[in-house]
Amino acid sequence: MKLKLHHINLCTENVERMDDFYRSILGLEEEKEGLPVLEKKKGYAGDVAFVSDGAIQMHLAQKDVGAGFRTGHIVNPVERGHIAYRTDDLAAFKAHLEAQGIPYSDWGEKAVAGWHQIFFYDPDGNIIEVHQVDGA
Repeated sequence: MKLKLHHINLCTENVERMDDFYRSILGLEEEKEGLPVLEKKKGYAGDVAFVSDGAIQMHLAQKDVGAGFRTGHIVNPVERGHIAYRTDDLAAFKAHLEAQGIPYSDWGEKAVAGWHQIFFYDPDGNIIEVHQVDGA
C-alpha cells in the first residue's frame, strides 16, 4: 500500500478570485490532465478550478458546509478544505485506519466518478483524503 500526495483542496466563497490569485501570483497553470469527473448530482454541485505546479494539483472548490449533511457523511471535505493522497490499495489503508482506531467517512464515488474516496481527521482536525482510482 503506497501513498502519494495527489492534491491540496482549498475551499472558498469565490473560486474565480482564488483561481486568478494562484495563477497570477504564484504562476500555477490551469490543470487539464487527469482531472476528476465531478458527480454534481450526488451531494456537491459547487464550482471547482484546477491548477498545478506541474507535479501537484490544487483543487480550488466552492465552499459547501451542507455537503456532508446531503450525503450522510460526518466528514465534509468541502467545508474548509483537505489534503489528498492517492493509494494503490484503499482496502488495506482502511484496514490500517481501523487497526489504529481512526474513524473515517467512506464517500465511495459520491463526489468523483472513478475515485473511491475516504476522509478522516488528523489530531488537530485537519481533513485528509485518501483515494484509489478505479482499476488502479
